[in-house]
Amino acid sequence: MQENVVKEKSFSFALRIVKLYRFLTEEQREFVLSRQLLRSGTGIGALVREAEQAESLADFIHKMAIALKEANESAYWIDLLNQSGYIDKHGYESIYPEITELLKLLTAIIKSSKADI
Repeated sequence: MQENVVKEKSFSFALRIVKLYRFLTEEQREFVLSRQLLRSGTGIGALVREAEQAESLADFIHKMAIALKEANESAYWIDLLNQSGYIDKHGYESIYPEITELLKLLTAIIKSSKADI
């Protein structure tokens, strides 16, 4: 069976987001920004999974485009949490490359899928 890199990476990222959410709520006592990140960060993988069962190529592209929007929003919340001091430099430098990679993967998938139309 062919490996699905974006599926694996989005799931791995979601797990990291869940752990980060626990840290932010339990250790930092931050509840608003972390909830937003939890929603967008776990939504990426859910949308990628949903796209696997797309009814058409257009439906697949649409679902992946929404996943891209969620990834972009996640990058925003990670930046904001870092700039506001809830995530230190080490934590930020640990997680930010993952969301950047997901953004690139999703963008490439959407572009190549649109070329197939």
